[in-house]
Amino acid sequence: MNGVPNSDYNMSFVDSYKRFMERNSDPRTENWWLMSGPGPLLTLLATYLYFCTSIGPRYMRDRKPYSLKQPIIVYNVTQIVMSIFLVYEGLVSGWWNDYNFSCQPVDYSYDPKAFRMAGAVWWYFFAKIVELLDTVFFVLRKKNKQISFLHLYHHTMMPICAWIGVKFLPGGHGTLLGVINSFIHVIMYTYYLISGLGPQYQKYLWWKKHLTSLQLVQFVIVFYHNFSVMFCDCNYPKFINFLLALNAALFLYMFGTFYYRNYVQVDTKKRDEPINGQAKINHVTVANGKTKEC
Repeated sequence: MNGVPNSDYNMSFVDSYKRFMERNSDPRTENWWLMSGPGPLLTLLATYLYFCTSIGPRYMRDRKPYSLKQPIIVYNVTQIVMSIFLVYEGLVSGWWNDYNFSCQPVDYSYDPKAFRMAGAVWWYFFAKIVELLDTVFFVLRKKNKQISFLHLYHHTMMPICAWIGVKFLPGGHGTLLGVINSFIHVIMYTYYLISGLGPQYQKYLWWKKHLTSLQLVQFVIVFYHNFSVMFCDCNYPKFINFLLALNAALFLYMFGTFYYRNYVQVDTKKRDEPINGQAKINHVTVANGKTKEC
């Protein structure tokens, strides 16, 4: 056969990969946990997806759901504390005073603030790994209806994006996403904590709809923050800005669809349901065989 043997192609790919990593990765973070290369993270995520979509549900098929009330309470409290810590670190490391919202390059120096931001990005990545337990808890409690494509996509993509941040861009423009997302998670895990305390606390959870609204606002801000910088002269990778904006747009679409189906459509159906023997249809009430305007 003519051409280059497969072994040469493989060697060329490996050499290109090594050169890319040596040229672009941040030497400050290369020895941190799970930062040696993408292999360990991808293995972890593949195991997570296999457990949550296959082996986990099969294991639980003939078993009663686990309660896990106390472990989940501890988990939610831990997530709240971790999220508060990440918001604080992101602010004091740059976004409170030093960072420019229009364009912020990555500082690869060992300046204390720059190094602190790099550490905050790694802790954000670590938090995304821990959050995989959300789905594990669903499986063990047999809440399989809550394991949607949106849920799995979100929990799989976020560790990948965070890993890229730690490996190549531990600081700069893209870290605003982590600060905003961590702030949303303070509220979100507070909601989960209250909802897990028991039925008597459900009356305090009237704001669930508004939590989803905050998540939508989050994606709008992240999209604008990354999309707008693509049209200005900024020493930050435009390709990363594009990926972050695209991912925010996808999340905005999927969460927006969720919001519409669970709140807008549900509210519409409730308005059209019979009330006290009357059916409200297209702003007309039918009662006792007579029709009148509402």
